[in-house]
Amino acid sequence: MNFEELLAFAGRNPMLSMALVGLTVAIVYLEVARLFRPYKALRPAELTGLINREDALVVDLSAIGDFEKGHIAGSRNVAPSQFDPENKLLAGARALPVVAVCRNGQASADAAKRLKKAGFEKVYWLDGGIAAWQHADLPLVKGKG
Repeated sequence: MNFEELLAFAGRNPMLSMALVGLTVAIVYLEVARLFRPYKALRPAELTGLINREDALVVDLSAIGDFEKGHIAGSRNVAPSQFDPENKLLAGARALPVVAVCRNGQASADAAKRLKKAGFEKVYWLDGGIAAWQHADLPLVKGKG
């Protein structure tokens, strides 16, 4: 396929061509934004290493019912509505690695951004949340923790 054929295809299929361009721009934007975010994403295996090597504080932002159904061993539960970087649980952890976790990774990404903005030095986020943890066949603890 040469450039003229590509232009002819785009001329015959303008909506499809615009959709392709739009998706490409969106993907590039998301990847560039990922590179410049102030916190680091972790995969489940990286999180286990960080917990074992550096005694990371894992903050689980799941609802209490979800937390009790299953959470990462040693994690502390803070409801998203009560999350505050000045929370007493977090007060002494500014120099420690702090990892934000939730069920799917959405609420914890926002929490990680807030922690970094509040001056926490080592802020991480479990990419994919507890769902990714389970997908990696890593254990969860039931109960209040």
